[in-house]
Amino acid sequence: YQGFTDESAVTLNPHTHGLHPVAAAQLVQGLCGFQLKAFLLRNGYAADAKSIMGVLLLAAGVGSTVILRINGPDESAALDAGAALFARNFDEGG
Repeated sequence: YQGFTDESAVTLNPHTHGLHPVAAAQLVQGLCGFQLKAFLLRNGYAADAKSIMGVLLLAAGVGSTVILRINGPDESAALDAGAALFARNFDEGG
């Protein structure tokens, strides 16, 4: 994730249930449709945002702040899609 520009990052806050397995799967599936490298950062740790195990190992619970860093030809669209997923609370309501 080093070398990525600040413009390719967005700060996100998991809502109701944090980044649990279903939410993590939605994020990973969404990002896998884009040509890019993506990392999720939390508390100094980084994980491949296209890996469900990596995302889950960040243990981003309710109230956590995570940063999505993306680099690649589709970065603008992917950032918008990732931010929208968080904004919709992973379609969980609440």
